[in-house]
Amino acid sequence: MNHKGLLIVISGFSGAGKGTLMKKLLEDYEQYALSISMTTRAPREGEVDGREYFFSTREQFEDKIKQGGFIEHAQYCGNYYGTPKDYVEKQLEAGKDVILEIEIQGAMKVKEQFPDAILLFVMPPSIAVLHQRLVGRGTETEEVINQRLQRAEEEAVGIEGYDYIIINDDLDTCVKELHELLTKTHEAIQTQYNPVNYEKLIENIRTELTSLVKGEK
Repeated sequence: MNHKGLLIVISGFSGAGKGTLMKKLLEDYEQYALSISMTTRAPREGEVDGREYFFSTREQFEDKIKQGGFIEHAQYCGNYYGTPKDYVEKQLEAGKDVILEIEIQGAMKVKEQFPDAILLFVMPPSIAVLHQRLVGRGTETEEVINQRLQRAEEEAVGIEGYDYIIINDDLDTCVKELHELLTKTHEAIQTQYNPVNYEKLIENIRTELTSLVKGEK
């Protein structure tokens, strides 16, 4: 008889590398299932409908909202993002550990519905590195990059709601450490555990973000 799977919520600043991190985690380990979100944003080069995201029109997305078809949904930089409910529940019942890669608004909504969910926040080694990664994509205008940095500054206010912070510096090392953390958490799911105190780290990140955003204006 399968145990019920663990719901794992991954969030992070745009440019922190959470998408790359999740892709590598799923390549290296078989026990995880990545929930595919639906979005109204246009596909980036190389993205395939039904693999990275379910791409939809705004009308289709809003119809699904009315039908109660999302665990959570939110707007980010002018586009909708949402987590389809049926896929997640099916995977959890089958014993899969389901990873939701969503923004901070959605993470808090998921925690309300699934109190046992584990919330992880991915950060770059520094805000300077975050800025370099956003610029290095070469896919967005300076205006959009500035919007993402301003959004990161807003998101930094809610990081305390997460159980763990993951620093994404070296990809291979980060993936290994993330898997070990999730394995230990899964083994201890029936017991109480104490989230790590990240107060100083969060404060430093906020200070760096505020300085960078003010410099961009």
